[in-house]
Amino acid sequence: VQLVESGGGMVQPGGSLRLSCAASGFIFNDYAMAWLRQAPGKSLEWIAAITYDGKGTYYGEQMEGRFTISRDNAKSTVYLQMHSLKSDDTAVYYCAKETSMGPNKLYDFWGQGTQVTVSS
Repeated sequence: VQLVESGGGMVQPGGSLRLSCAASGFIFNDYAMAWLRQAPGKSLEWIAAITYDGKGTYYGEQMEGRFTISRDNAKSTVYLQMHSLKSDDTAVYYCAKETSMGPNKLYDFWGQGTQVTVSS
């Protein structure tokens, strides 16, 4: 199993980024996927999750409205669109494979992470 994140970088406050996570080595359509992040000196924070078919999406309390999770099963890729970014969003962002079709916050594989830095 491989999960490869991309799309991170430096952006100014108020800006937008779209992260991608390309998956391989398993039947992508069969599993929910999630995005999490870890800021320097802080614990891992759950951002969002999406069901195996993309019909259900779930967000952390401070994420909904600014972040959108989506997936393209034909491309085995999950995305995280982020808008109105703030300095507090600076973190390493990880995608993770859930262990079931619906999100259950149990992950068996993780990507290597992509750095997002929000700074003027």
